[in-house]
This record gives sequence, C-alpha cells and structure tokens, in this order.
Amino acid sequence: MATGRTHRPATRSRGIPEATVARLPLYLRALTALSERSVPTVSSEELAAAAGVNSAKLRKDFSYLGSYGTRGVGYDVEYLVYQISRELGLTQDWPVVIVGIGNLGAALANYGGFASRGFRVAALIDADPAMAGKPVAGIPVQHTDDLEKIIKDNGVSIGVIATPAGAAQQVCDRLVAAGVTSILNFAPTVLSVPDGVDVRKVDLSIELQILAFHEQRKAGEETAAGDVGSLPAATRDASADQGPDGDVPAVMPA
Repeated sequence: MATGRTHRPATRSRGIPEATVARLPLYLRALTALSERSVPTVSSEELAAAAGVNSAKLRKDFSYLGSYGTRGVGYDVEYLVYQISRELGLTQDWPVVIVGIGNLGAALANYGGFASRGFRVAALIDADPAMAGKPVAGIPVQHTDDLEKIIKDNGVSIGVIATPAGAAQQVCDRLVAAGVTSILNFAPTVLSVPDGVDVRKVDLSIELQILAFHEQRKAGEETAAGDVGSLPAATRDASADQGPDGDVPAVMPA
C-alpha cells in the first residue's frame, strides 16, 4: 500500500531494479509464513501465487539475488529468507522514531511486527506538552523540542511522520537536518526533500479512492450486462451481430 518517490538512481549499486526491490518485501512476507509452518522448499509458482506476482517475474527478481533454485525441488525457504533479509538490510537493528502520537501514531507504536522485521522503535515524539512523559506501548513520549538530540543519541536514520498535514513539512525538515535519510510519511501531504533522502508515502484515503473506482466500474459493468440481458432476444441478437463501427451488417440472401 505504500507509495512514494525516491531521489536515488533507478538501480542500486548491485544493479537490482527498484521495481524488484519493491517486490522483495512481498516475497519475504510469503516466505516467512512458509517458514513458520516449517515448509522446507517452495516452487516458483507456489511462491509467486502467495506473493501475488507471476512466476516469470519472480524468477527474474531472484536472479538478481543470485538465487535460481533447484529444478524439480524449488527454492530453499530458509535460505531465501536470509538472502532477502540481507538484501533489504534487515539483518541489522534499525532504530526508528515516530513523530506525531495521535491515534495513528499510537497505533503504529503498538504494532508488534517491527521488532521481528529488523526495526526498533527508539522514540515517540509529539508536539503536545501534555503528552510528554506519557507511556505509549511502554515507551514514554518525548517533546519535539528534543527531536534533534533524540535522533543523534539513538543514531536514527529512519523517521515516521504521523502528524497532521500542516505540521508534516516542518517535521520533515527537522528530521532531515538532524540526519534522517529515510522517511515514511502518513501525513496527507506531499513532502519536499533534498536529494539523497527517500520518502515513502502511505495515504489510506487514496487507496480507498482507488478501490471506489474499481467498485464503480464493476457496478457499471454489471448494470450494462443487465441492460443487455433485459432486451428482447431479437434485439440482443442484432446487437451481437453489429460490426466494429456499430453498424448491423446487411443480411445476405439465402
């Protein structure tokens, strides 16, 4: 669901395309589920289906990792988990700060999946003085006045912005100035960042609007099908016999 733009070149230093990088977390999620079920190997077709991609694309993506699998056996699940985790940088601990501890920020702080995926919530930061010192998910909230010191003391390079739209750019500027080079933005606004800083945007309203578009299109298709089905048989037959420009071909004599 995350979408955004990058200010880095289109490929990584090892030549892995950004489109492939974007799919690696999908493969890792599917592989992790297999690992938890103690499945030792998986075919490209099975893994592609679990990740929601086609198998040819999966095999091409894995070729960038130097992993081709074994014919008739498939891919070693644990080895692929390690390979992809290493490529994504998840074999080390990444301290993360969350700025904006409203309902969304608090929900993110309580998310239990960070630690198992290589991320540690190092600090929670909010501009409301009344929030300072209050524990959220067992972590005391700190005031934005201390943002720069918090970033430096914890060696943070990844920041999460969950503030209202009006405050997001200022928070972003301060994070970048303090040394943060990757930002996950939940605020409903586009952030301006310098080269060398990656921004991924998560906008739930946009995702819902896209789903609404598809629902409307499906409803329109069903209505159109219903309209055709309600026509008299002779009319439906004539409609089916129409040419490419909507003209009914002349009836040839028997």
